[in-house]
Amino acid sequence: MFVPIRNTPRDYAWGSTDDIAGFLGTPPSGGPEAELWLGAHPGSPAVIADPSQTGGAGDLAEWIAADPEAALGPELAADGARLPFLLKLLAAGGPLSLQAHPTPEQARAGFAREEADGVPIDAFDRNYKDAFHKPELIVALSETFDALSGFRPLDEVRDILAVLRATDAADERPEPGALDLLEGHLADDGLEGTVEWLLRDGRGGDTGQATWVVERVVRLAASEAAAASVHALSFATVADLATSYPGDPGIVISLLLNRVRLARGEALYLRAGNIHAYLRGLGIELMAASDNVLRGGLTPKHIDVSELVDVLDFTPIAPPLLAPEPVAPGVTAFRPDVPDFALYRVEPMTDASRVELTGPAIVLVEGDGVEITGELGRSSIGRGGAVYVTPDERVLHVTGAGVAWVATTGTRPA
Repeated sequence: MFVPIRNTPRDYAWGSTDDIAGFLGTPPSGGPEAELWLGAHPGSPAVIADPSQTGGAGDLAEWIAADPEAALGPELAADGARLPFLLKLLAAGGPLSLQAHPTPEQARAGFAREEADGVPIDAFDRNYKDAFHKPELIVALSETFDALSGFRPLDEVRDILAVLRATDAADERPEPGALDLLEGHLADDGLEGTVEWLLRDGRGGDTGQATWVVERVVRLAASEAAAASVHALSFATVADLATSYPGDPGIVISLLLNRVRLARGEALYLRAGNIHAYLRGLGIELMAASDNVLRGGLTPKHIDVSELVDVLDFTPIAPPLLAPEPVAPGVTAFRPDVPDFALYRVEPMTDASRVELTGPAIVLVEGDGVEITGELGRSSIGRGGAVYVTPDERVLHVTGAGVAWVATTGTRPA
């Protein structure tokens, strides 16, 4: 069965004012439009266009709760009766918070602990809203998509500090002590201890030593020497973050992270423990259906430093790009190493442009419309339209002039 769905974009302050409207082909709302959620997550379940298709259920969460076998298929109905993924259209007009997500084990333990302690689910200082992990995938739809993701190799960190050190030495009023502090923490305490120090000391007001480090790094990053270095993009990001979040220790933490610029069609896959922040651009985001976020700066929201440090993976890595796999004419797949989700991009070329489903799916259309045919039904979807597909359709054949983004479950272990 093909069930048309829709939703209202969420108006977070960092959202773009026109990117989502441009994708959907609708007039801009006049305010920020940050995320369009297409899934059954209770935070913003997708609305069912015609409830007569679903026994009167008005949204996906209500339908799945009422008839999980029809909506999800027997396997998922028997395994928790929940849609394991959430598809989003994400439009960042400015930086999101630094954040990371837990492993399944951390999520279960954290959720159980806060439930036992009686922390209200909507409390400001609540860390775990559910018992699930939240790996996520982002694919760039705009010409570029900017992000921070994972701790960068240590030789790059040393290069960045060398540029700042040379700039400080050439300043008419050098203050080497600020960089001495930062380098001393890195040498003695490593990335973990340095991040913890910045977050604890730098959020204590104007008196902390980390505050001095943030102020000095912002000044040095704005120099001509920094702008002419190979790390110019990272230094420009410091200036952008300082404008949005003046004095925040996340500004300095950003220099410890990979500065990533995706081209259209490129993707990042963020495993548990990866500290990241999206900076600017439009993308398709697909994730496990969870709301567990541990924040680490660039936000007025709650930051639990101890819990964040426990969750973070401090191993330096290269930017975690996920290459698409060609699977059929006009079809490429982004398939990470989790069973929760996989994403297919279908640009119809021949009648062989098809996707085999491993579970329920959500299809979102970019550009011109497409026609999708399954084993039992068919659906015509216009620009920006979306449909929920029950797993009994099994195989989707796609024709038309647009692009179909198909989110479905991943391959589950035997």
